Amino acid sequence: MNYRRLILAMALTLPLAGAAQAQADLSNVQVRAERIKPGVAVLFGSGGNIGVSYGEDGTVLIDDEFAPLTARIQAAIAGLGASPVKFLVNTHWHADHTGGNENFGKAGVTIFAQDNVRVRMAAGGLVNGARTEPAPKVALPVVTYETGLTFHLNGDTIDVIHTGGGHTDGDSLIYWRNANVLHTGDMMMHRSGFPFVDVNSGGNVGHLISSIDQMIALTNADTVIIPGHGPLADRAALLAWRGMIATAKERVERLKDQGRTLAQAKAAKPLAGLSNAPNGFVSDDAFVEAIWVSAEGHHHH
Repeated sequence: MNYRRLILAMALTLPLAGAAQAQADLSNVQVRAERIKPGVAVLFGSGGNIGVSYGEDGTVLIDDEFAPLTARIQAAIAGLGASPVKFLVNTHWHADHTGGNENFGKAGVTIFAQDNVRVRMAAGGLVNGARTEPAPKVALPVVTYETGLTFHLNGDTIDVIHTGGGHTDGDSLIYWRNANVLHTGDMMMHRSGFPFVDVNSGGNVGHLISSIDQMIALTNADTVIIPGHGPLADRAALLAWRGMIATAKERVERLKDQGRTLAQAKAAKPLAGLSNAPNGFVSDDAFVEAIWVSAEGHHHH
């Protein structure tokens, strides 16, 4: 995977000047559907993994990747034998999860998200150094919630829960009670290296760990987990993900408590041997810094 494709696939958004380039890079992306349980599927394309609930009551989409992929996403949904999308839930505001909102909004889809997602999409802002422009009105969530909501659809009870976040301040998990399937948004990125904690969007490593604990409490050995990025996962992988983050946090905070500066903490290479992927999207130094900033900002929350 080349560097440009990686940047596009993992994240986050591109300045407007890069929009044409983004279209070109997405031209070869195939959107692949995989059935997980009856009426539950995942779509893999470029950007955040998409969850699908489908059946007699209508199709619910969890995230929608980038705008140029909308037709391919719709085709993959049709390939499942599902009706066109009726409801869309955004797990958080980043453009690789909400880039299709405008298209789906124009198609009459009702968009749901946590309160902070609408606020951040409407305002725009910097994500990982790249500017996200304010979203047009039609792309914004029209139903927002503080702590969560529940869909009673397609023979299942689907909980949408704001755990307090951690990746951003607007993260939601989605849990199918009967199917025992969990979509984590970017609170879990499987086999993708260290987590991306977007401190500029209210992300916080401590909150991420407590959110993961809430996910662990929902799951058992049979749960199928759709991570925000990477292949399907299970509870053992979620436990390992938590362990990696908690160990990293402990090591960095120990250096901080010893009076080291951030530069000294990075130089000490405290995350050596922890990453679950060799060329992850988030560098060791970036994750050290996220832990450091989280520790300083924790009492402000």
